[in-house]
Amino acid sequence: MDTLKKLFPLSFKEKNGIGGLIVNILIHLVADAIAGVIIWILPFIGFLGGLIGLYFTVGIVLSVLDYLKILK
Repeated sequence: MDTLKKLFPLSFKEKNGIGGLIVNILIHLVADAIAGVIIWILPFIGFLGGLIGLYFTVGIVLSVLDYLKILK
């Protein structure tokens, strides 16, 4: 669990209510969109696109699980 917290620090930030969770999810989505635009502009790093998208998707899932107190 400590490894997950080190790899996904934004996902495990304390969230004050549902508003904090929504802001956290929006931050992940905006960061993913920005990364997508950069990869679209610089196609030679396109192989990283899938990994970056996967990172932000896992970050959103972990954020929701942390909010619901499923992860300790």
